[in-house]
Amino acid sequence: MMLDDYSQFTNFDRQDMLGKIDTLPDQLEEAWQLGNRLPLSGFPEIQRILIAGMGGSAIGADLLTSYISEQCRLPVFVHRDYKLPAWAEGPNTLVVGSSHSGNTEESLSAFEKAVENRCSLIAITTGGKLAEMATQRNIPLWLFPNIGQPRASVGYSFGLLLSLFTRLDLIADPTQELSSAINAMRQAQMTLKANVPVVSNPAKRMADQLCGRYVTIIGAGALTPVARRWKGQINELAKAWGQFEFIPEANHNTISGSVYPEDVLTKLAVLFLRSPSDDPRNRQRIELTKKAFLLQGICVDIIDASGDTLLANMWTLLHFGDYMAYYMAMAYQVDPTPVAAIESFKQELKGK
Repeated sequence: MMLDDYSQFTNFDRQDMLGKIDTLPDQLEEAWQLGNRLPLSGFPEIQRILIAGMGGSAIGADLLTSYISEQCRLPVFVHRDYKLPAWAEGPNTLVVGSSHSGNTEESLSAFEKAVENRCSLIAITTGGKLAEMATQRNIPLWLFPNIGQPRASVGYSFGLLLSLFTRLDLIADPTQELSSAINAMRQAQMTLKANVPVVSNPAKRMADQLCGRYVTIIGAGALTPVARRWKGQINELAKAWGQFEFIPEANHNTISGSVYPEDVLTKLAVLFLRSPSDDPRNRQRIELTKKAFLLQGICVDIIDASGDTLLANMWTLLHFGDYMAYYMAMAYQVDPTPVAAIESFKQELKGK
């Protein structure tokens, strides 16, 4: 498909994923405001926090932990699995159950174990079994609107957690920085929307370049979860292969794997996400890694963040990736919303 013929997008995008991407800045703003209104009872002295979630419900937690890493003095862990680690017990451990549907079995398992371990608890969901469990046990419950797939609710999964940590006095009030980030997203998306032609639309041009290639996204520091988000969006929207890596770790292993198999290397594309907030040494590592891959004949590119703050850097790049993955889906002529492979896999699990 020619990506300038955006009138044809609705032939494939039957559930309006594009509309959800377009309104992501609004969603992030609404989530922050909602989180500041929802009831929050007092907790005992919290010493550690675990956020239990999977997929699109966990990426908001990844973004949060990266953003607050230099100001929150408590350890915060994102848990993508069943049950809980042994240290997660007692009221001084706060367990946040984050599940878009409220029916994610790994998250429910962790939440049930947290109840058993007498942890402090809060549930963030649109409903389902998680909401029922929280209501039955008088556990604080934060409900947000169900707007479709979990990946389309990243503004809620991040914004509500940001509000929670602010109200628990674990971080400084981010209101100004969040407002700046949202404005930066709205400004940046003016060149990313579907009605902007390929010649002026960097997300469309990138999508064109990536079609037919195996894609790896590399981030550093606070952009590591953004790289992970890009990977997930390529997988779920475009139904295409995508991986993510992060620097400096990639310089201790991945860079050695750029020799064989030679016929595959020519089909690779490696994208480096970069922002002014990167550690200077990591910026140098990005340049050297890019050079090493180029010498091996691998297609590489760098995508720079917009905005003047760390939060703006993270969210403008995330938004760019959402648009880019969407245009890949249009180029491949697939519906970006359904995830048949995931649903089929869940059904097989239920049958065992």
